Amino acid sequence: MYDLRTRQRALALLSQGRSLNAVSKQTGISRSAIRSWLIRVEPLPHMLESGVCPRCLPAPGPPAAPKAYAYLLGLYLGDGCISPHPHGGYYLRIACADAWPGLIRECEEVIGDVRPESRVYILRKDGCVMVTSYGRHWPCLFPQHGPGKKHDRRIALEAWQQRIVDAYPWEFIRGLIHSDGCRNMNWTTRVVRGETKRYEYPRYWFTNVSDDIRQLYTDTLDKVGVEWRHCTRAGKPYNISVAKRASVALMDAHIGPKY
Repeated sequence: MYDLRTRQRALALLSQGRSLNAVSKQTGISRSAIRSWLIRVEPLPHMLESGVCPRCLPAPGPPAAPKAYAYLLGLYLGDGCISPHPHGGYYLRIACADAWPGLIRECEEVIGDVRPESRVYILRKDGCVMVTSYGRHWPCLFPQHGPGKKHDRRIALEAWQQRIVDAYPWEFIRGLIHSDGCRNMNWTTRVVRGETKRYEYPRYWFTNVSDDIRQLYTDTLDKVGVEWRHCTRAGKPYNISVAKRASVALMDAHIGPKY
């Protein structure tokens, strides 16, 4: 958690006319955290205990930013992992390709929204980055964490997570698409009056090896009225396609391509 002096120093830099981006890069503090200090600079009383976890309270509750959490949950299920620190605590890591700088920035922001007391930083790899945050309570917020790969164990949402997904289904779908999906152009051929013609059409494509994660995706698509179908490639049913015109239009209105 950032102390009052650190918060005031960041706001002082803003008052000098610097942008949120510039102050964030200079201080290593996420833009979302700095933006929240414009509304309230003093730490909230429940945060004075050095990162109180909402799931560890006597009456467990949801994260303070449920909309951001729904998106981050989708990212985590697709391209995220939680690993223990040798001296205690955990790292949350979300893999993001270098080709999508907007996705990287948004991932940083939503982690800061969900756990504003935890620093978010970038670890650069070959062709991608790991958006990373250390904390002691990441497994509390993502109880799907466990040993081994996600597709080798059961993945199911807890009741409190399902309530968040039900309240913000499009954010959850966005997170899944932005991690393990894409919007692309598909094509097919059709014979018209004896002539073979090529037709192109947009579609949303989602690929995940876990049967459970694909089920979470398609169940949520059903709830928002999106038509989908399985596409088996090389005998493996890892792909979900959304190609009907009305459903693509609905997805475009709420998701759109990566950026």
